[in-house]
Amino acid sequence: MKNTLSLIILFLTSIHLYSQKTYVFFGSFNRNKTTEGLYVYKLDTIKGRLSKVTSVKGILNPSFLTVSPNGQNIFVCTESKTPNAGSVSSFKFNPKDETLTFINSQKSGGENPVYVTVHKNGKWLVNSNYTEGSVSVYPLSEDGTIHPYVQNFQFSEGSINKGRQDRSHIHAAVFSPEFKQLFLPDLGADKIRSYRFDTDKTEPLQLANQPYIQSALGSGPRHFTFHPNGKFAYCINELSGTINAYRYENSGMESIQIINAHTDQYKEQFESSDIHISPDGKFLYASNRGYENNIAIFSILEDGTLKNIGYQPTFGKQLRVFDMDETGKFLIVTNAATGNVFVFRRNPETGLLKKMGGRTKIDGVSSVKIRKY
Repeated sequence: MKNTLSLIILFLTSIHLYSQKTYVFFGSFNRNKTTEGLYVYKLDTIKGRLSKVTSVKGILNPSFLTVSPNGQNIFVCTESKTPNAGSVSSFKFNPKDETLTFINSQKSGGENPVYVTVHKNGKWLVNSNYTEGSVSVYPLSEDGTIHPYVQNFQFSEGSINKGRQDRSHIHAAVFSPEFKQLFLPDLGADKIRSYRFDTDKTEPLQLANQPYIQSALGSGPRHFTFHPNGKFAYCINELSGTINAYRYENSGMESIQIINAHTDQYKEQFESSDIHISPDGKFLYASNRGYENNIAIFSILEDGTLKNIGYQPTFGKQLRVFDMDETGKFLIVTNAATGNVFVFRRNPETGLLKKMGGRTKIDGVSSVKIRKY
């Protein structure tokens, strides 16, 4: 009887695993509404190959995207790098028939939206606008409809690099692990701005006790992530090519390390861009664009500091965004300038990456999210 029950459990588990599919969503700079801009691919988790499922036309420059906590909606920055424009758009993804359906759009509250994120309760959307440095907060309906923003904060101060830091440039919006705070890396002002986020209020963004964390002048904070243990945070600085490690405690942050993301051989203009931590919390990955076009790999020590263990070429130019799947098995890169995508398998013991499959061609590809259904 016991053996029979075990076989039944094994059989049902096998069916469940077999029925699960991993989808990969890509955004791009399509430059023209008549061409494809938003894409859905399926990931073969054995061979590491991507196969196209569907795509969407009729939207302009869907440059950055995210997936809702329940996986039912894709939220996208649209009309990015479009003069006097900017919007955020919502799509419904149905994994049963593999369709992506447009729901609605709202004005982004600023020019050049570059980052969008969703609160874990699925009721709030936050968007950051790069060009004039602003953040907008939108209520969401249960079906993913975006309502007009209820808050829009704009910032003006710049910093010492007059070519890139003439004024504020908000480049990301990241919730704290407990989703009670929102952090805004400001590339233009060399600050990580901080707000309390109260979901019970009609205007959830509230002033924080520590309104900002000062970065090194000229560093240009870009993207930001928290360690899975909730005790540490890391910011990639685009202009200095460095990573700032922080200790996160009692809603405040304290800098504990600044380390180069770039190689020692490269000492010119930096273009560092994205940053992610493996689900097991052991390794951190950071992308370098420009002349290097690689991913820097770091081991994370017990005290939260980083130790560089290598670099992985991305086989393309201008890696804007990359992503890891929830298991930490795969890492996918998007090379915007060369319009190609590559899948890497991650070694969980060493943290190193190995390219799998061939090149996937997507013109202007700029963003990626991986989700299992």
